[in-house]
Amino acid sequence: MERSRKLAAIMFTDMVGFTALMQEDETKAQTFRDRQRQVLTKAIKSNHGEIIQYYGDGTLSIFESAIEATLCAITIQEELTQEPKIPLRIGIHTGDIVQDREGIFGDGVNLASRIESLAVPGSVMISDKVFDEIKNHKNIKTRSMGSFELKNVRKPIEVYCITNGSLVVPRRDLLQGKVKERIKSVAVMPFVNMSADVDNEYFSDGITEELINALTKVDGLQVTSRTSSFSFKGQNKDIREIADKLNVQSVLEGSVRKAGKKVRITAQLINAGDGYHIWSETYDRSLEDIFEVQDEISRVIANKLRKKLSAEEKTESIVTQTTNNVNAYNYYLRGLYESNKWTPPDALVAIKYYKKAIEEEPDFALPYGKIASDYAFLGITGFMNVHDSKQKALEYGVHALNRNSDDIEALLALAMVKFFVDWDWEGALQNVLKAKEINVNSPHARIMHALYHMLYSEYELGIIEIEEALRIDPLSTDTNRTLADFYYFMGQYDEAIRLYNKILSFAPDFKAATEFKAWALLMKGSYDKAIALFKNMESSTVHAIKHDTQLGFAYALKGNKEKALKYLDKLDKAAKEEPDVSYNIDYATLYVGLSEPEKALDYLEKCVEERIGAMIFLDQSPMWRPLRGHKRFDQLVKKMGLPGQKKKAHIS
Repeated sequence: MERSRKLAAIMFTDMVGFTALMQEDETKAQTFRDRQRQVLTKAIKSNHGEIIQYYGDGTLSIFESAIEATLCAITIQEELTQEPKIPLRIGIHTGDIVQDREGIFGDGVNLASRIESLAVPGSVMISDKVFDEIKNHKNIKTRSMGSFELKNVRKPIEVYCITNGSLVVPRRDLLQGKVKERIKSVAVMPFVNMSADVDNEYFSDGITEELINALTKVDGLQVTSRTSSFSFKGQNKDIREIADKLNVQSVLEGSVRKAGKKVRITAQLINAGDGYHIWSETYDRSLEDIFEVQDEISRVIANKLRKKLSAEEKTESIVTQTTNNVNAYNYYLRGLYESNKWTPPDALVAIKYYKKAIEEEPDFALPYGKIASDYAFLGITGFMNVHDSKQKALEYGVHALNRNSDDIEALLALAMVKFFVDWDWEGALQNVLKAKEINVNSPHARIMHALYHMLYSEYELGIIEIEEALRIDPLSTDTNRTLADFYYFMGQYDEAIRLYNKILSFAPDFKAATEFKAWALLMKGSYDKAIALFKNMESSTVHAIKHDTQLGFAYALKGNKEKALKYLDKLDKAAKEEPDVSYNIDYATLYVGLSEPEKALDYLEKCVEERIGAMIFLDQSPMWRPLRGHKRFDQLVKKMGLPGQKKKAHIS
């Protein structure tokens, strides 16, 4: 048999206690093994699987479908839990395998084996990849067991247990001895606003974020990023469920009651394993003492979690008092509340609050970095003239760094300007690397570094950066979306679609995931599915013409030139009605879809002159691949100073 590579569902089974049974009663052991093999052979064959190998008391099988593999496993366990019961563990994973006359091998086989070893007798454990494929099957029921670090597997894997019928569903704590102990970790939940004024929510959210920032300074302590922690805001979920999703050992929750110049903060640290309190405290203080309260809470938590990090508790301060002006700090927290909504209109509101904070206290460093970040965001999203936003971001970024050279917000804001506007790739990288030196766990810095790697087609290095960001920020829509985008740019459309679906499972209203899922479907030739998605997005699209461009491009690829030209007519009309709005990228998109490269290049040249941020991935985007090799396209890449397909590794 020649060596071949394919995608398969891989199933491992293993009879628990077989060796001991052989020593105790050889005849009974052989009877059990024979019964097990009969049940497995029949079930695997009827579900279109193939037994690759029998080994002692276990089997290795493959299936073309994850659903068939899972249904087969359910059938096997339901049969073997009948008398005489046979204690069997089953683990399933889907992945790329290599098959030859010796058998099968590959990372997918190793991972399936690790998941099987995690199982208990009578259970069926599956990986998150299998779950994504079977989750909509009405006859298969599952429960997440949380994320685990498995031997020889680089990143934590979320594992699910099948819960059908008589199948065994183990408690999470029964699996702890089977996996590597997770590092000391904590997630800070949004503190509840208990003030009489609901508008004080900005204050409780701000206190939460300040505590997160303080705890990230503790060596050896993994702190979940704000984005993931705040995804549970307002949800009445069990602490243990939250901890499993965030892969942490402990959770900090609390409340804030603010009245005039007085504030009461309650906080409790909870062990995620058993749900019991490790520590709780209530603080009644003056608003002027807010930094002292934050510092005290942070130090107590750090020392409670330091048991395996160091031999003794530490007393040095974690929180640095950034201003003595309570009004300035209050305005800063209001700005932070608006910035964290991540929309251009809210960024404008945030900037107003930050400027009020600066008016109150001109030497207060934090607002300057935030203003720089918000101006960079407004320019890149097209909500503000890119050159105006650049000047503002530079102005406030420099002010921030003059006051605090370690201001990560300012460093990354300037990196964004250099990357997306100035096309100064190396200058942007230096800012990103400095930000990572200050806080290696900054998800924003990791994502920026990943985008740099994407520019140089160093996809594997970029994915490593994103996976590190996801370790800290597992439920971030932007970070998960960036990982999916990598696979999209790499041309691995099925994997990209799987990841976009994963995002939509916990953030169904995240439009960017739906949009790029449609683009991935287009690129793999699933035109009708892509068109249906684009049509469903029509009501949620901010700008109607952008929606029309996507549909026009899709119809053009499908070969329906007549419909595509109708969308081109709509674009012409919009361009006449709004002469101040640039539609050059829309024209370029439609013309490349219509297979008119010269016209597409005419508009791409205008996009480059306008310094549209999306142009930096001109040479990576699948959309522009029909133009590669065209003399004018190559000249355009060279003019921008893009690295093209060159390899240039930058690892830190």
